[in-house]
Amino acid sequence: MASRHSSRGSPLRRVHPLQWIWEPLESDPTFVLRSMFGAKAGYLQGRLVLAFCAGDEPWNGVLVATEKAHHPSLGHEIRGLRTHPVLGKWMYLPQDSESFESSANRLVRLAQVRDPRIGVMPKPRRKSRRITAGRAKSP
Repeated sequence: MASRHSSRGSPLRRVHPLQWIWEPLESDPTFVLRSMFGAKAGYLQGRLVLAFCAGDEPWNGVLVATEKAHHPSLGHEIRGLRTHPVLGKWMYLPQDSESFESSANRLVRLAQVRDPRIGVMPKPRRKSRRITAGRAKSP
């Protein structure tokens, strides 16, 4: 069984299996990577552009944050890209796609050049309210 600590006792960082896809984006000063529903979500200039999932189908590949109007042109241009079966507003490149590596690299290049078909502005986050002893309390 693999240890979760290095020989010096410090915790090891787990490497996401799709990290190689977002690495070219890391040189962009506006790039931010956040956890999102078990995936890693990449943002450029505040826009959610791509999400990287390593779970079971249909959550095993690259999700493309886009508007429905862009599905036909992106699907025609990127081999293996299709509408996500659960998140129908986004597109999905499954890892078992025959052209996964080249198509994923193409998606990253489109995001890097700020292709207007790639990316959506996330909705503002709502402030959470804590419930303490039966009454709501603002943080």
